[in-house]
Amino acid sequence: MPIWIFRISTLVAFPFLTYNYIDKDIMSLLGGLLCGAIVLAGEVLFKRLRLIKIMIACSGLLLGYMLYVFFDYGLMKFANETVAGFWGRYESNIEIGLLVFGVLVSIFKARDLEGLSYRGCHLKVADLSSLMDGRIVDLCEINFLSGIIVLPVFVMDELNKMAASKDPLERARGRRGLDVASRLQELKEIGVRITNKTPKAQDNAERVVKLAKSLGAEVVTLDFNVNKVGSLYDVTVLNIADLATALKPVVLPGETMSLFIMKDGKEKEQGIGYLDDGTMVVVEDGRKYIGKRAEVSVYSILQTSSGRMIFARTK
Repeated sequence: MPIWIFRISTLVAFPFLTYNYIDKDIMSLLGGLLCGAIVLAGEVLFKRLRLIKIMIACSGLLLGYMLYVFFDYGLMKFANETVAGFWGRYESNIEIGLLVFGVLVSIFKARDLEGLSYRGCHLKVADLSSLMDGRIVDLCEINFLSGIIVLPVFVMDELNKMAASKDPLERARGRRGLDVASRLQELKEIGVRITNKTPKAQDNAERVVKLAKSLGAEVVTLDFNVNKVGSLYDVTVLNIADLATALKPVVLPGETMSLFIMKDGKEKEQGIGYLDDGTMVVVEDGRKYIGKRAEVSVYSILQTSSGRMIFARTK
């Protein structure tokens, strides 16, 4: 409510002041109304812009003014009379042009400058695989990942390309990745920034790692190749697949558990069940318990490159 009082007061006060203290005619009223509208437009603009963007625009304005001072000093000191005369005639126009040039440059490069401002603030660069997987959203919602998630433009472009593919599976993965990126931006638990920086590299894995290296950030991924590239560039890689593996329940030989036997195994009288994390348990003499829950005792654990298998016997 107070903001509307301020806006209405501004629109009333400026025409009142110009009409009573400048000139009592319709042009003074219109001029005051225009001044009030400019003040309100500035208020709305500054309210929507974040402080970092205002600072970037101010730095561009300063850059333009420094260019003007440099040219003014050089031309007035060292230029001939013709050039100095031209500068004297159009000095004010050139000054305005340089100021506008500085502001435009800062606006066009705002994303890159803004990305540099978050250096070292727990930045985490999300790669293609983490966005297509989607579990990164769950980790952010439970505050397991903190700081700021950086979404590179080249990763978003790749997702858009996949979403427009003719292959149904690739199209579905691309759309899922875009949906996950959109959900990340809606989260209140974590900040999300998009950067235009695109380091030169042979593939996206190396490109993501180089971007993280330049920002002092970490990489969130599910791609094991990113782990290997990250070790080469001394970049910390947070692999969600490694996290899921580390969180699997520890089962030791000799332990007993209650297991639901789902189907028969390859060998005679074997039954197959699964733990909550999806680990397969092969139960000897478990065929007769198919469709039931049985007490089993673990006697062996086999760890392979594709996962872990547990062998057990019914008690």
